[in-house]
This record gives sequence, C-alpha cells and structure tokens, in this order.
Amino acid sequence: MKYAPKEEIDARIAKLKTLMEKASLDGAFFHYKIDYYYLSGTMQDSLLFVPLDAEPTLFVKREISRARRESPLGNIVPYRSVKDIPQHVKPMKRLGMQLDVMPYNDVIKFQGLFGNVEFVDSSPLTKELRKRKSPFEIALMEKAAEIGRKVYARVPEFLREGVTEIEVGGQMEAYAKSLGHEGLLRVRSLNYEAYTWHILSGRTGSIVSQSDSPMGGLGLSPAFPVGASLKKIRKNEPILVDFGICYHGYQVDQTRMYAIGSMPDIFVGAYDACREIHDRVLDKVVEGYTSRELFEYSRELGDKLGYGEYYLGYKPHKVRFLGHGIGIELAELPYIAASHTYSIEDGAVFAIEPKMVFPKKGCCGYENTIHYRNGECRIITDTDDSIVIV
Repeated sequence: MKYAPKEEIDARIAKLKTLMEKASLDGAFFHYKIDYYYLSGTMQDSLLFVPLDAEPTLFVKREISRARRESPLGNIVPYRSVKDIPQHVKPMKRLGMQLDVMPYNDVIKFQGLFGNVEFVDSSPLTKELRKRKSPFEIALMEKAAEIGRKVYARVPEFLREGVTEIEVGGQMEAYAKSLGHEGLLRVRSLNYEAYTWHILSGRTGSIVSQSDSPMGGLGLSPAFPVGASLKKIRKNEPILVDFGICYHGYQVDQTRMYAIGSMPDIFVGAYDACREIHDRVLDKVVEGYTSRELFEYSRELGDKLGYGEYYLGYKPHKVRFLGHGIGIELAELPYIAASHTYSIEDGAVFAIEPKMVFPKKGCCGYENTIHYRNGECRIITDTDDSIVIV
C-alpha cells in the first residue's frame, strides 16, 4: 500500500493557498472526494476545510482510523453531521465550495449554517493545481503504464473468431486486476461513467452513443449503451482496443488496433494517418502552439491526408477535441480542443487520441498518454504501436 508522502501533501496545500489568496478566499471546503483525496491522501468519507491562515482540518465521518493512517494531515477529527462543522471554523467573509459538483440541497444547507458568508466556486483552483503532475504522481502513472504494456501484450491470446467483444474486455480486465489495476476510471461529471473495456470490432466501431467521443460502440443494453457488446468478433475486420489502466488512483489511457487474419486496407491507411497526426501534433506542442491551434492543425492534417470526412467522427457526430488531461480523473486540464486557448504547460500529462470513423464499416484510432516536461513530449504508454494481426 502506497501513501502520499507528507511533503507531497504539504506542497499541494501550499500551492492551493497561493491560488486561494489570488481568488480572495478566506478558506475553502472540499466535499468532492477526488479533490479531498488529492489534498489529504485519503478517500475515506470526509470533508476537508482549508483556511488561508491556518492548517487544514479533515472532518471524517467514516472511517477515521483509516483516514489517520492514510493521511499525513495533522488535524483529523470526527464529525457526525455538517451541523458540527461551523464550531470549528472561525468567522470568515468569503469561502470556496465545489459548486460544479455539489448537490444543490447541500449548498443550501451550508449557506444556512454559515449565515452571511459569500460562497464561491473553488473547483477551478483544484483543476488548476492538478494540471501539473509531481514526480510522485508520474511514478504512479508509469506503474499504470507498465501494467498496460503487459495487458496489451496479452490481447492476441484473447482474440479468436467467435469470441464476443465483452469477453475480450473481461479477460483483459481480469488480467489487469491481477497486476493491480483498480478497474474504476473516475470522471468529474453528471450522468457519465467511465470504464475500461472499450473493445469495438467491425461495424460496432461506427456506432455513436451517449459519450462525447467519435464513436461509442453498441454496449450491452439501453441501460449500458457504450463500449464492448455481445457482438462476435470476426476475421478480417478492425478491432479497436481502448483500455485505460488505474493504479493507486492514477490513470493512463491508450488505444491500439488488432485484427484476426488481416486488416482491410482502408483501416491500415487510416491508422497510419492517425499515427502521423499524433506525432506531428506533439511536435507543435513543443513549439508552443495553443490548445485551439493544436486542434485546428490536426484537422488540417486530417484533410491533407485525405481523411477529413472521417477524422474525429463523421457528420453530424464529429467531436471538437483531440486530447484531454489525465491523472486521478479521466478528463482533466489541459484539453486539446477547439474551445481552449492556452499552451500546454511544463509538467502537464495528457492523452492525445486521433481517431477515424467510417460509417457502417468501423473505426481505427491511436492514443497515448504523454508527459510534457522540459520542452519534450515523452510517451508514457510506450506499448508497441504496430497493428497486431492474430
């Protein structure tokens, strides 16, 4: 079991307070477990309060002995009801709360408990903090990538004509978990869940569903309409495997292509184009292109390579992003997207995923998790990127 070192948590809290001061916050509450985990080192049922001028307090409902073992914070106290919280907080004028994810009823309850305090959204602060990864975080993501390499290496063993997509996903999942993969991919979202078994073969790769991605897959039912399905995999069709790994809360994302017998030429060419777009966009990251410029550059490349009609989906289902930050959530800052205007900062980790979708035929794609550091883009998920024919 790995615990976040005290110096790691102290550094995160110190950086948070700098951002709080710039936002004119006297203090901030963190109800959302992903963020209080990031700031405390424990995901026990808790509520974290960080005052600007004092040490943070972690209020724990269950289970405090584990919280004290897992977190290096000095002030860890029990609480039974949010009504107990105000007595531990001195009068303040302006407090942060995670208004993007907190239930409305909880916000109203807190406003009632604290009277005339002004509450503002503090979620942008933690999103900004988590954009740059520390050596401690990178080490965990590298371990996740190591697990991914072993899992992807075994995919050919799981592929045979007549096996279903979900069976392949299940075998990958079982093996990955034997190596330490935690299974759950966390996302900051309402009404969206993430999972690891995105196995799309042949025509299911062209099916669009609820998720904001070029293709969604058939899924197993209307209640689970995304990803691997009960479709049987056949010879001579493209098989896309997009299987994320999570280790000690940290995720990596990657996509590779497979086929049984042979891969149709249209998908071989499209996959080569995806890899070229991937590599050339990373060159532009180093040159300092903004997120929007990177996205538009990739679209221009897709057009020049002859795949504009299929790149990042087909009309009217094209998506407006090429990449996303990744860490303890599947989608973090920075994004490579049409609506984002910043450059990629030193220390950022992001997944870049050029994909092509051919209506009623299938899809192909190439994805890696990238660490941008000291002017270089390093591929963390350095699994063999050739098309694997079984």
